[in-house]
Amino acid sequence: MLTAIYSVEDARRIARLKMPKLVFDYIDGAAGDEGANLRNQRSLNQIKLLPRVLVNVDEKQLTKKCLNHQWGLPFGIAPMGMCNLAHPKGDRLLAQAATRLNIPHCLSTMSSSSIEDVGKWANGNAWFQLYMGQSEEQAMSLVERARKAGYQNLILTVDVPEVAPRRRDMRNGFKSPLKIGPRQFLDFALHPLWSIPTLVAGAPSLGNFAEGEFDRDAKRGLADWHFLDRLRTEWQGKLIVKGVLSPEDAVRIRDAGVDGIYVSNHGGRQLGSAPAAIEQLPKIRKAVGDELCLIFDSGVRDGEGVVKALAMGADFVMLGRSLSYGMGANGEEGLNQVLDLIINEIQLTLAQLGCADIEQIGPQMLVE
Repeated sequence: MLTAIYSVEDARRIARLKMPKLVFDYIDGAAGDEGANLRNQRSLNQIKLLPRVLVNVDEKQLTKKCLNHQWGLPFGIAPMGMCNLAHPKGDRLLAQAATRLNIPHCLSTMSSSSIEDVGKWANGNAWFQLYMGQSEEQAMSLVERARKAGYQNLILTVDVPEVAPRRRDMRNGFKSPLKIGPRQFLDFALHPLWSIPTLVAGAPSLGNFAEGEFDRDAKRGLADWHFLDRLRTEWQGKLIVKGVLSPEDAVRIRDAGVDGIYVSNHGGRQLGSAPAAIEQLPKIRKAVGDELCLIFDSGVRDGEGVVKALAMGADFVMLGRSLSYGMGANGEEGLNQVLDLIINEIQLTLAQLGCADIEQIGPQMLVE
């Protein structure tokens, strides 16, 4: 088995060997024929950056301002559901990494751990990502919990009016909470390095709901312009809307008084024919202007990808699958190895671009 991690792809290969197929495919998979996920990565790979020379880049500055806060790095941790599937302490490991590096950790509504616990572990670095569930009242009760727990930033995800079918999950019989039949039992038995620690810790479940209180597959189409207005009125912290690809939508969201827009196609996990998110990013930047904070994810796997997204118009970048691969490969050590890799790749990319400060990254670094 490959054990050394020299790239995110190494971590992905190790995680694939160690984790049950059902779990790995849940993390790795996407909607439909997975075309949107592939387009995300392909489009990012095709972006070219122009090297510059004879610039003193001996000391590099990676701190990045986002939403009036100075973060230690230009990226944070994207909202991901059921992170304890990757590792029994996944949510806690991510929160602790966010604290150590001074980066934001976006906690999903579908997290394995509660809003309150992650708020304590992240020590002020946690943002809360909200899904509209079965009712506005249920959603607002989560918002109130986040407020009481001290969260300052709220992300409303709007690109899941219905949960898209993910064929790998369907074939594997993935359910939340996990349902164990003969096929799943065999899958788990063949992957003891994942199964034994998970069994000891207890099967991952939804940390913010009592059993049966939230249906993962239920429609979530109640999130509309009316609800956004209500949320803007009642939430006094920073408000970000996630899952935006349309410049027209972005302008209307900006005009609703939000603090930031999160450009994303959900990592290709919603609409299989969606455009690559990176291709929409400069269009949205042009539409909303330079003042509004734009956050980006979808397809970014490494440090060069972070720099490319910043050059294309993002103010800040979020990483998801890469970090899950690290935890799946080797727990806390694997997570830290992947984070260190990405940080080193950002530094190397800056050096090649003749840029000592991440805040200086912009479209002038791009090559047609």
